Amino acid sequence: MPTLKSDNLVKKRNVLNEIRANNMSLTELRFFSIYLSKIHKDKPEETRVVRFPLDEFRAIMELSSRLKLDHMKSTTNGLLGKVVNVPNERGGYEGFQLFKRCRVDKDENDEWYVEIDAHDDALPLMFEFKNKYFRYKLWNALRLKSSNQLRMYEILKQYETAGVRVLAVDELKELLGIGKNEYPRFGDFKTYVLNVCQKALAEHTDIKFTYEPHGKKGAGGKILALKFNIEKNEDYTDQITLAEFIEEQRAAADEDDGVYTRNPYDERIELLSDACNDEFNTEEIKLFYGLILDNEPHLSTDEIAMHDYLQRRYQYLNSQAQKKKIPHRFGYLKSLIGKEI
Repeated sequence: MPTLKSDNLVKKRNVLNEIRANNMSLTELRFFSIYLSKIHKDKPEETRVVRFPLDEFRAIMELSSRLKLDHMKSTTNGLLGKVVNVPNERGGYEGFQLFKRCRVDKDENDEWYVEIDAHDDALPLMFEFKNKYFRYKLWNALRLKSSNQLRMYEILKQYETAGVRVLAVDELKELLGIGKNEYPRFGDFKTYVLNVCQKALAEHTDIKFTYEPHGKKGAGGKILALKFNIEKNEDYTDQITLAEFIEEQRAAADEDDGVYTRNPYDERIELLSDACNDEFNTEEIKLFYGLILDNEPHLSTDEIAMHDYLQRRYQYLNSQAQKKKIPHRFGYLKSLIGKEI
């Protein structure tokens, strides 16, 4: 069974990286990077099944150590439900799941573990590929704070050797997992996604980038494509091993009688931030949280339902922003809490 290494390398086929993010959360994207770092691309039968001690899995997925079984099932079912659609040369595609089985059980020492196995159809994307892949050290994925940041890193890391990547704005949004109705105005996309990713990669990864409009503009001067200039980042200092990351996740939680438990309040704030694509700051998310509890008290015991509730209203905000200018997105979303959509 693969074990933790200090220099875990993530090896990812280009075709797998070109598939949109499939609405994976940050923890799911991070978990997939960890999974890829623990397998050996030339040894599918020996390494396709990866096992984590339950304590490590909880830390990686940012789950409470006092987790209910139903919540654990929700997390593992979420991983099992991730589907990729691989295009073919005839214009069609083939869809399948990344993982086929997850087991939560006790080992011979009576210790709980989580074990996950790749789907048979996904094996060609993960194993025995000879070319057209890129790689990076796992620590680059562990410090980034949103799914946008991690996907942007992978999208640009793939082209580090070339030093340049040109992407249509719509294609970039699709690769990032951003819906067509989100950030209809380029200024918002620039402020809340591009600039945030630029800062995060420069601070926490081995590459950095600048970007500029590319090619012809659309009606009204709309920016249709971007040119990214990618270069090696010599200023990073914050490398971290997976073992150190797990310890940090534990240390970020409260300690109770020797059992580490992540603060449930912090978990909910992060979930709600994810529901809004990490657009709003922590204090604004906390205000949303309080309003939801005031207006929808029945959601107080169901974190996933609370996440989905806010996500629906955030999606409604973006659909309305496509029809008319909404200068104060925070205030608009705040006004939607408690209302039927």
